[in-house]
Parts: sequence; structure tokens; C-alpha cells
Amino acid sequence: MSTRALRRLKGKQRGQEALDLGDLSLGDSPEEQVEAEVGEEQLDTANAANAANVSPPSNSKSSSSRKTKKNKAQENFSNIYELICDAENESDRVSPDEDPVKNKASGTKKNNNKDVENQGQEHEEESTKSGDRVKKKKKKKKTKTTSEDGQLNGAATENIDLLLENLELSNGVSLQSEDCGGSVRKSVLHVEHRNLNPETELKRYFGARAVLGDQRPRQRNRHFHRSTWITSPKESWPRFSRPGISMTLLESKNGVHYFTFEHNRDYQQAQFKFLDAVESMDPNNIVALLQLNPYHIDSLLQLSDVCRIQEDQEMARDLIERALYSFECAFHPLFSLTSGTSQLDYLRPENRAFYLALYKHMMFLEKRGCPRTALEYCKLILCLDPDSDPLCMLLLIDFLMLRSREYKPLLQLYQDWEEHRNLSQLPNFAFSCALCHFHLSQQDDVDPEESDKQRQQADQMLQSALIMFPGVLMPLLDLCTVQPDSTVSSHSFFGPKSQIGQPPALAELTALYVGRTYSLWKEAVVMLWLEESVKEVLRRVDAKDPLVEDCENKRKQRYQSAPRNIHRHVLLSEIKEATSTLPLEVTIQPVMGFDPLPPLDSVISYTRPERQHVGASNESTLSLFFRSLLPNFNLQGGLRQEDDMEVARVGQELNQEVNRLMVAMRDMLANIRFQEPPREDNPYRDEDEWD
Repeated sequence: MSTRALRRLKGKQRGQEALDLGDLSLGDSPEEQVEAEVGEEQLDTANAANAANVSPPSNSKSSSSRKTKKNKAQENFSNIYELICDAENESDRVSPDEDPVKNKASGTKKNNNKDVENQGQEHEEESTKSGDRVKKKKKKKKTKTTSEDGQLNGAATENIDLLLENLELSNGVSLQSEDCGGSVRKSVLHVEHRNLNPETELKRYFGARAVLGDQRPRQRNRHFHRSTWITSPKESWPRFSRPGISMTLLESKNGVHYFTFEHNRDYQQAQFKFLDAVESMDPNNIVALLQLNPYHIDSLLQLSDVCRIQEDQEMARDLIERALYSFECAFHPLFSLTSGTSQLDYLRPENRAFYLALYKHMMFLEKRGCPRTALEYCKLILCLDPDSDPLCMLLLIDFLMLRSREYKPLLQLYQDWEEHRNLSQLPNFAFSCALCHFHLSQQDDVDPEESDKQRQQADQMLQSALIMFPGVLMPLLDLCTVQPDSTVSSHSFFGPKSQIGQPPALAELTALYVGRTYSLWKEAVVMLWLEESVKEVLRRVDAKDPLVEDCENKRKQRYQSAPRNIHRHVLLSEIKEATSTLPLEVTIQPVMGFDPLPPLDSVISYTRPERQHVGASNESTLSLFFRSLLPNFNLQGGLRQEDDMEVARVGQELNQEVNRLMVAMRDMLANIRFQEPPREDNPYRDEDEWD
């Protein structure tokens, strides 16, 4: 039986019982422990006999064997004792030359006669604690090994320091990057786990009692799920099973780890079925697929869009959270959400669904009234690929920072990224940074000098933004329901000419900013400040300020065509003012909710098997009618191989027409305004009006 089992039988716990030599002899068998106890009893008898000047001849052999057992117990126990009582032994770890008291005690112990030694040992066993006995019996060994331990500890410390330095050099922990703003990642774009939970923000607003209420976790029939940071699993969700997604580390370069998601063969088959369900244009097929594969990512994203269109916001949000939970369960052990060194390539189709799920979850949080949590997800998406920024989060992060009242971080981001990203050329940063300075000047805890400085800088930045982007003013005032002055509306600089003459890319960026952030400019104080700046800009325009002509030349040379990621961001934003400015080459192609505007240079890991198209020629009108209702209907019963290209062209044109029809229907429904009938309490209503 081991020492641990004996200690449990005695009802003792480690570190709480009194230290005893019999209990501390590690590695001895039960027979040796029994012999040690017998030897101890004989040793006590021998000590008593020596005290009475009686020397039995049989005790010499047992005492020598007992000394051997003592030395063995000391050798086996020394390291364990140092681990348990390390704080007590720190004062004893000195060399023999530095402790004359110990040397003197050890010398006197050797020179004393046998009777004095036995009397001292008997007195020690009766009066002192077991911990002090072990200290006295270990003095010789400690004095010998103190210097060796000090050298080993020093060498180990030096080795640890060298290892840490090598790791820093090899992995690049400094997080400094030449074109990604590495210093910003740690300060401004640093992601914290606690801010990814919307309950943290809601508790800050309303208190924990209002958010959680009297909810208590049920102890019975409780399902134990994996601990996650993004979402928490719900009891209403289906039982989680591996859907076939995994994450792989591709490479590590300059301290940055590049990961990718992978699909196994079963998941690929489910993906092919999902594409067939999408082509059928029947959401019930997607529901049937989710019943078989409840954690299929693209099906969850597509069905979430369907529920959102049907005004079922709760179900749409729940489906997105389920998709994120499936992703988080597939994370690689080295993948980190907060380090800023884990990146995913958007060119791979397997990674795009994670981007889209995070974006849709962020938008749900923003509409729910959690802008600080939405900002944390925005920073997370930006850190996944800060170089290419596939979802163009730089067009959104300023709005979320303003809503979260993170004024100084936004100015810091603008200052650090302006050099390599030219953020001043984006209308959203040009106007939002000016608004940041204005809000900082209006704070109560700011000194008057600092307030004047912030206000002066806000005026300067807003005037520069209005001169560079004059097409922002009139749509902004229109959405804010503010009637501009006649001198402003009739002026050629801010009039209709400024909007008509805008390049297409600039018109898209302007409409996106105005449609998203017009609510931030509705405050009376902000509107008065805007009015003063507009008057000053008109004065500078009339005075032929050279900055006006310079900005006009920049607008003509730049903003001719927007990159693909901006078009993708506009489609995901679903802002009516911005989607109406998309170019024709974007609107005529079908846009899928699970993969809007995929990159042209995508990295394809597996392809969908080709499907044989059924020919549509030489068929009757009735057959074509049934085919329009049922795409798989074939009256002739056979598969035709001819005219495949013609059928594909016709199908593409049909998809384009359907997309145009859907856009037109959405605009029509959004612009419908019903006239309210006259009230009964209207005293001026004509009595014969409805006759």
C-alpha cells in the first residue's frame, strides 16, 4: 500500500498532518515501514537503558539498522520537504562557512558522549515538533548541497531567460509590422474576451439584476457544453456533433499564424446538397437539409437571411449564433481571437463563412443596442486580415466608435493608419474625426484651454472635409429633415451640380456614409456647429481659396472605380441610398447571401461535380410552363446534352431579371406611404366629404 493510501486511511491530508519520519519515508514497502517502527521502539528502549547506565547487548544491531533507515528516509524525503516547506527552508540554504552556529552545533554533536546524545534525543522527541526534528537531522545534507542548489537555480534561471529571448526573436512577439499598423493592434484594435459578450455591456447600462433577473442554472438534466467566448450554447439547440469542419495551421511568418478551415468528405457532400437547394429557390429544401445537418454553416447563414426578410429577427440571430458556435468548436489550439496574430485568408471559400457570420452577428448586436460589443467584433474582423480588409471594416469602425463614445481611440487609429492607408481620403473618416474633436471639446471634465484647442481643430477638419466632399452636405441635411438656407442650396458649390458631377466611386462612398451616420448629426448642438462651418466654407470658396481647386482636381483623378471589397460591403450593409449607386456590373450578377461577390482569384480546394443540364429546346409551351414551376420536370423523360451553353445563358439572364425584379419590389415597398384618413375629432372636416 502506498503512502498516499495510508494517509487517506488515517484521515489525513497532505500539508495538514504533523510531519513524522515514518510517514515521510517514500519508496519503502509496508514491511520496511513495520521494521522501522520496531526499530524506533527498540531505540527508545535503548535510550532509556543508557540513561539508567544499563547497556543491553542486543540494541547495537538494531540501532545501526535504525540509523540506516534514517539516512534512507532523509534521502528520499529531502526534495518533497523542500517543495512543501520551501518558505521555511529559504533561510537555511546557506553555505557552512557563512553559518558558524551550524558548524559549531555539528561539531559539538560529534564530540559529545553517548549518554548526552541519548538524553538530548529523548528530550527532542518529547518537547519539539516533528518539523524541527527533520530540520536538525538534515543539517549536514543541507550544508553540503546548499552551494550546489544555488548554482543549479542560477543556471536554470539563465536558461529560462535565454529560451524566452529565443522565442521572442523567432516568433516576433513585438507585433511591429511595416504596413499593418502592428502597434495599433495592441492598443486600439486590441480585442478583449469580456467585451465579446453582450451581457457585459447590458449590465453596464441596466445592472446585473435587470439583465439576468432571477435566472438560475438548472441542475437537473443539465448538458455540459464546451466553453466558448463568442456565443454560449442554448438548450433549444440540437445536440452538437462534429459537422465536419476543422482548422489547420498553414504557416507562421514574422510572428503571424495563418490558418484555414477545412471540410471533410461528408461536409462536402452536404455542401453540394446545399447548392442544389439554393438553385431550387425553395427555403423548405434548406430546412430539410438542416434537419439532417443542424450545424451546416452556409445553410444557417442562408436561412437566417430568409428569417430576417420575414421579420423573424430572433430566429435569424439564433441561427447566426449557432453557426458561430460550430466554428468556435473547430478552432485550432493555437488560434487566438485576441492576440491579433491569427489570420484567415478570405480567398479560401471555407474561411468566408466565418467572416460573414461575424459580420451578421455584429450587425444584430448593433441593432440590439450594444455598440461597444459590436465594435469589438468589428475589430476582430479587421484583425483577421488587416492588409486586404475583405469586408472593408474601415468604412464601419468609425461609426461604431462614435456610437460607443470611443473618441480618443478613433483619433489614435486615424493618426497611426493615415500614413499607409490614407484614411483622410475616405469621407467617413474625414467627417467622423472632426465630429470626435467636437465631442471632446464639449465634455465637462476638460480644461478651457484644451476645449478651445479641440474646438479649433474640429472646425478646421470639418471645413476641410466639406471642401473635399461637398456632395455630403445636401443628402445629410435631407435625411436629418433640416431645410438648408437659400444661400447654401442655391450656391454652385453645394448645389445639385456637386452631386451630379461626383465620380461613381465617390458617390458610392458618400451615400454609404450619409445613410449610415445621419443620426449622429441630428443633435441641435452638432447642427449649429455644422451651420457655422458651412458658412465659413462658402466664404473661402468665394475668396478663391487654393485648397478648393486642389480638392476638385483630386476628386477628378481619384474615385473612378471602387474595389470589389467596397461593393461587397455596400451589399452587406443593405443601405438603400448606397445600393442604388452600385455599378451595373455588380447588380446584374446574382448575389448569394452565403457568399456575396466572391473574389475573382479564389483559392478553390474542392469543386462541385458537374450536373447534366436538361435541354429546353423543341418542347411545348405546356412543358416549358411546368419547367418554370418545377426545375427538375422533364416531359420527355430523357437527358439531353445539346445546347448546354444556350441553356446556361438563358438561365443566367433569368437570374439577372429576377434580381432586378426583387430590387424593384423592395424599393417599391420601401417607398409606399399610406395616407391617413381624417380623424373624427377634426372640427374642420367637411360633413359631405365621404358621401
